[in-house]
Amino acid sequence: MRHVKIEQVGSTVCFGGEQLRFRHHSSVLNCEMNFSLYLPPQAKNKPVPVLYWLSGLTCTDENFVQKSGAQQYAAKNGLAIVTPDTSPRGEGVEDDPEGAYDFGLGAGFYVNATEAPWDAHYQMYDYVMTELPAILAGIEALDCSRTSILGHSMGGHGALMCALRNPGRFASVSAFAPIVAPSECPWGRKAFANYLGSDERAWQQYDSTALANCYDSNTGGKLAILIDQGDADDFLEEQLLPHLFEQVCAKNGIDLNLRMRPGYDHGFLFIATFIEEHINYHAKALGL
Repeated sequence: MRHVKIEQVGSTVCFGGEQLRFRHHSSVLNCEMNFSLYLPPQAKNKPVPVLYWLSGLTCTDENFVQKSGAQQYAAKNGLAIVTPDTSPRGEGVEDDPEGAYDFGLGAGFYVNATEAPWDAHYQMYDYVMTELPAILAGIEALDCSRTSILGHSMGGHGALMCALRNPGRFASVSAFAPIVAPSECPWGRKAFANYLGSDERAWQQYDSTALANCYDSNTGGKLAILIDQGDADDFLEEQLLPHLFEQVCAKNGIDLNLRMRPGYDHGFLFIATFIEEHINYHAKALGL
């Protein structure tokens, strides 16, 4: 991929490191995009591993940065955190015709759209897996040969799906309250039908439960997954469906640690409560 020029548009000192924000033109998404990057203090002396965070519906690249408290734990471990936006943005980028929160802007679902008009911009899978990593490879403070991935809700779907589709790409994967079976829930069915068309066979390549159901540990290698899920989450029974994912993981030898957290809901206070454990989990997998 050709060199992509990025512009730094924000910088704040944070736990001895820097919380940065960048803007660039995305040829994959055909629009201007922002992403956030936390560099821990260790990055001043040597390149550090990269942890990707994928956010959920309605979020930008900044929600996790401002609300999770993750930087303090990344600083302790010497780990960078990259947070992309959740969809293409800007003039000419299509949004949900009814202005709903669960489709269109802020709701790219980390897929490559094949249906018009969405296919003109909504290529989030290629952005996260190809274009953004190529950009990060040009940042000397990052060791892009060591990466892990996690996310929340729609972003949890994205993290699990990307890891399952690309065995060995990430040292570890985890999620908070992920949409694990988008083909079976209202949020996912709406998004997939619009982005990918009515043939549900095309949806399976982006459905974590479907991917886990055909995962072969003999060829894909041993895969361990950590999920935290609040049992007071309003979306648990209709949208998230962790029991479906749990069943196929058990069937196919995927090491799933699904932790049901009593009393916790779907919000950022839930994430902030357990983010230290997730950061430590990934740091260990990355050899820190």
